[in-house]
Amino acid sequence: MTEKAPAAPGYRGGRRRRGTSIMRTGDQHRETRPWCVGSLLLVAVLLAVCLPASSPAADALQDCMLQALDSADPDMTIGELRRQCREKLAAAGSAATVEKHAALVTQRIEQERVNVLKPFTIMAHKPNYLLFASYNRIGYNEDLYREVESDPGMNFDRTEAKFQLSLKFPLLVGLFNNTLDVFAAYTNRSFWQVYNTDESSPFRETNHEPEVWVQFHPNWEFFGFRNTWNSFGLNHQSNGRGGILSRSWNRVFAWLTFERGNLALSIKPWVRLPENDEDDDNPDITDYLGHGAFLASYKWRGHVFSLISRNNLESGFSRGAVELSWSFPFPGWPYLKGYVQFFNGYGESLIDYNQYVNSIGIGFSLTDWL
Repeated sequence: MTEKAPAAPGYRGGRRRRGTSIMRTGDQHRETRPWCVGSLLLVAVLLAVCLPASSPAADALQDCMLQALDSADPDMTIGELRRQCREKLAAAGSAATVEKHAALVTQRIEQERVNVLKPFTIMAHKPNYLLFASYNRIGYNEDLYREVESDPGMNFDRTEAKFQLSLKFPLLVGLFNNTLDVFAAYTNRSFWQVYNTDESSPFRETNHEPEVWVQFHPNWEFFGFRNTWNSFGLNHQSNGRGGILSRSWNRVFAWLTFERGNLALSIKPWVRLPENDEDDDNPDITDYLGHGAFLASYKWRGHVFSLISRNNLESGFSRGAVELSWSFPFPGWPYLKGYVQFFNGYGESLIDYNQYVNSIGIGFSLTDWL
């Protein structure tokens, strides 16, 4: 049996008024550790200071463009010349040489530019992974599900499967002399009670996240970091449910990414778009998910260590979240990587946005941040 949350304001006789929710309060289950988050951020800063900066991937590309200028068609644009050189480098096998000396975010950008317009190509957006076992020490709150299913005996297992599928595709590329692109993406994150045969192994929660954005690559330098990628866009997230299980919100966001060698840092602030009180299923969602996130990834010998921190400073470490992940290679098997993910705090899923979760899972990763 999982722990039962006390009735929250607005909960009467098994029913919930719109705009309120059953909560497992941070005062009762708060275990987000400020010292842990602070230590991780300190490690990221120390790595940034100690690691040497890498040569930019653009060196080989610029050499190719300079050599091609004398024989280029006078009507050819810089964007067309750049694209021609990328294809030439890739065909000649020089792209591997470029990547060897490039910072990792730049590597990914260059790979995407070579493949973006190829037929049948859909690119990874966020990490794609499957956790075949994810254990939540706190357990999940079944009260809303029991009401919807009219089943007071419904129980959820503390161990379930969790997976994320995240893909992006271009809408417009090479705008304004090849300096601006427009992309769209879809991310699906699902929580599957696959081992809960007593309840017919249901999907406990699925979050859908379509988004669209414009992106450019300024390559500005800040304290030894290169500002490689900036995006500005619109994001919708919902769980596709109705009634008291419905959760959704819309945001405008910016996503600023900086790199130094094998280390990538991102700042992602957002602003929630307002909704009518009658239609808002989660009016206090920003109290738990905040107004932005900090991301850090570091790659070492095929291992990728990632950190996502959300709403910790903003909430005074009372309603924040920390997600740590580690992907590691299998010897002789380049297609899949092992994957471990730890989550502590609020907002692991939309249905749990105001419930404390402390989970750890293991599985496989197809793609990572780097």
